[in-house]
Amino acid sequence: MRCPKCTNQEDKVIDSRSVRNGAAIRRRRICARCGFRYTTYEEVIKTQLKIIKRDGRHEEIDRSKLVSGLERACQKRPIGTDQVEALVDGIIEELESEYEREVPSQVIGKKVMDKLEHIDEVAFVRFASVYRRFKDVNQFMSAVEDLVGKEGGVAKK
Repeated sequence: MRCPKCTNQEDKVIDSRSVRNGAAIRRRRICARCGFRYTTYEEVIKTQLKIIKRDGRHEEIDRSKLVSGLERACQKRPIGTDQVEALVDGIIEELESEYEREVPSQVIGKKVMDKLEHIDEVAFVRFASVYRRFKDVNQFMSAVEDLVGKEGGVAKK
């Protein structure tokens, strides 16, 4: 591994541990020349899933888009960044196990909504308003009424 400070290629691994439930290895390294310490990650590169968008276009799945969409829905809610990251990891793992190469964007949106519905009702409604593309207040109110109408509403954690 090349040192990011002096570009020397000789280093020593001083710590190595499994991260993300065994999906990656985090290594702390020290440069043999300048003593600079840095971190590297090693993970299996999987075939990238492609998303089939509503308009028929194909795009590679973009984890950061999914994270930012969830962060917007969870803004000012009691849902931390770690919980959002874990949610995205879980959704991507499910998609990778259920689909080989392509997944419709509607499936991703549905999975996100299914997860959010059990975590936070406000985040769920926020995400649903974008995902379902509500055209007016009546559609929005209908979604909220459906949520409230379920046996006692959403479970709060």
